[in-house]
Amino acid sequence: SYLSPWNKELPTTPSIMGIYLNLLLLQYFEPTDKQAKSDGYCGRILRAQTQGTRRDGYNEFRLRVEGDPENFQPASTYRVTLHASSPSYFRGFTLIALKEGKEGTTDDHYAGKFQIIDEEDTQFMTNCPPAVTESTPRRRTRIQVFWTAPSSGSGCVILKASIVQKRIIYFQDEGSLTVRLCEKEAVFGETTEKPPLECCACGTAKYRVTFFGNWSEKIHPKDYPRRANHWSALIGASHSRSYVLWEYRGFASEGVKQVAELGSPVKMEEEIRQKGDEVLTVIKTKAQWPAWQPLNVRAAPSAEFSVDRTRHLMSFLSMLGPSPDWNVGLSAEDLCTKECGWVQRLDQDLIPWDAGTDSGVTYESPNKPTIPQERIRSLTSLDHPQSPFYDTEGGPITALARVVVERIARKGEQCNIVPDTVDDIVADIGQEEKEEDDTPETCIYSNWSPWSACSSASCDKGRRMRQRMLKAQLDLSVPCPHTQDFKPCMGPGCSEEDVSTCMMSEWISWSPCSESCGMGMRYRERYIKQFPEDGSICSLNTEETEKCVVNDDCYTILCMLSPWSDWSVCSVTCGKGVRARQRMLKSPDLGECTEELEQVERCMQPECPMDCMVSEWTEWSECNKSCGKGHTIRTRMVKLEPQFGGEPCSETVQRKKCKIRKCKRGSREKRRGKQQGRDAAVEEQPGCKMKPWSSWTDCSKYCGGGIQERLMAVKKRAKSAPAQVTSCKDRKEIRACNVQPC
Repeated sequence: SYLSPWNKELPTTPSIMGIYLNLLLLQYFEPTDKQAKSDGYCGRILRAQTQGTRRDGYNEFRLRVEGDPENFQPASTYRVTLHASSPSYFRGFTLIALKEGKEGTTDDHYAGKFQIIDEEDTQFMTNCPPAVTESTPRRRTRIQVFWTAPSSGSGCVILKASIVQKRIIYFQDEGSLTVRLCEKEAVFGETTEKPPLECCACGTAKYRVTFFGNWSEKIHPKDYPRRANHWSALIGASHSRSYVLWEYRGFASEGVKQVAELGSPVKMEEEIRQKGDEVLTVIKTKAQWPAWQPLNVRAAPSAEFSVDRTRHLMSFLSMLGPSPDWNVGLSAEDLCTKECGWVQRLDQDLIPWDAGTDSGVTYESPNKPTIPQERIRSLTSLDHPQSPFYDTEGGPITALARVVVERIARKGEQCNIVPDTVDDIVADIGQEEKEEDDTPETCIYSNWSPWSACSSASCDKGRRMRQRMLKAQLDLSVPCPHTQDFKPCMGPGCSEEDVSTCMMSEWISWSPCSESCGMGMRYRERYIKQFPEDGSICSLNTEETEKCVVNDDCYTILCMLSPWSDWSVCSVTCGKGVRARQRMLKSPDLGECTEELEQVERCMQPECPMDCMVSEWTEWSECNKSCGKGHTIRTRMVKLEPQFGGEPCSETVQRKKCKIRKCKRGSREKRRGKQQGRDAAVEEQPGCKMKPWSSWTDCSKYCGGGIQERLMAVKKRAKSAPAQVTSCKDRKEIRACNVQPC
């Protein structure tokens, strides 16, 4: 097996599959003993990245430094993302930052330092600490980490990534999996405190954000809340880099908490507006009840916002309800490009995240505040067995929503380096024509109403009308016209352009292919923006499907394989373990076969029994009699109740006989009886007066054996009391109670 030479140097990962993915990086070369001793595990990783076989189509994966800078500012921190374009994905990855021209054989060859954002997704490689790899092998389309650039004088840096997708590995020295950054040259008089990424775009850009909810009983059937499922009102803003609305590994503000737990955007909007010039536009849409409806029944909610050079980031969030504190959203999405232009379109699947303010694990868990508050983190499929997203195999959570951000207009002089496309120019002109209006800026109107029905019921010319309300007139000396608008029309059936015309949205991006290997199906949707005004039914398709092929060579490899064996017995008899299955290669002479011959997956057995745990015995109590026969007791506490069939708790109270001295006959103690014997004995001591016994305390346990106490305090001790009176002191009496089994 190609795995065996490296068994003693494997990184400690939480899964056998994690070991398997990391070792895939080593199968493309055979290092000599001299090499292995000189450069260690990191060197072999790097050599694999330079010697690996490249595959056509590798541009489906991309390594990106936020803002796409060409230079780095020493000691500044950057967000680095590795993502796959739909329908591709990756299971494992390795990410390294190396000084240009260095081989990675010594520690000083590495540049800067990575910082983990989400420990559920990424971790440092154990045997190669400068490298970042996956925490849990599973399908994923995106990971992100922070990278702090090295100090001044480090020269250029190469950030390199490798991708593992089954047994196919993608490496690159140049292209979409490699980023080269050089140290930014200092300019005289320039401070080093500027933000690491400056937007160089000119003018402003206007965008429309559309939210497509995908959270439904069909897609997410486990424990789906049928009665009250909904999306809260979407709330967000376009803002500057100095304002953080929310971010992974950060703490939720009070506004974020109220959205996450209550679905209320009021406090969040208040926080946003308090930021003043740091915010350009507040983004809001209405709540959606229920959470999902077909697009031809209910249009997807959308809102428009603007960005400029200083406020070019966009953030928002929306709660899925009911839930403890679960949301989806975007955080500080940069709409400014390195070419000094504006992003034309952003299409992003949304995975739920936890705000860190409530510890519930199901949709309808009772309120359970998290104290102390935890950091915001992505939900995963291994969080808790009762979670609606739980998956024993640790697979990815199916996206709950998709957001589409489209640029709809640009205003002002633009300075983008890349020339405009025809689509850019047409979109801007179309928006200008649409918005061409001589309305004074001092007049504030409501939105236009829908167009009325045509005034003509025949094929004679008529007209339609729409209206808007004047909400405010900021300058009374300037008139506010145009509260009505008209356009020509004809009656139903008289114009081909007018009859049964549906106004449709653009097609949403294609869904991922239904198969991860070979031929499958994919679909896309659009929605009806406006129904025909003559009342007819809209017959245009709102959904399309087509065939798709992923890794089309995966079934053409020259391999003759036996069927998979049955899954082995789980490696544990209780709790979490692993199981495996194998198949054999029947045709070893036909060439290299890259199909996997063994598969490993997680398995879950019944919970392991947990025996009862008890504390050590207490000291024996005082005898409960001052003379004659009595008893003394000792107790111990139950530290852990038995669970899942564990051994039950043994006795928690023990009693034994005790005898202090014989009681004297004829004494007042004998005459008063047993109940008051000890009281009288103490009170009759010369020079000693005692208070009455206190009431018995409540039993320390409801069942299983507890204890009660009562006290007698000294009321008065004579100064001339004889020295032999030793019992003139506060006394305590203990007795067993509630000894019945629980």
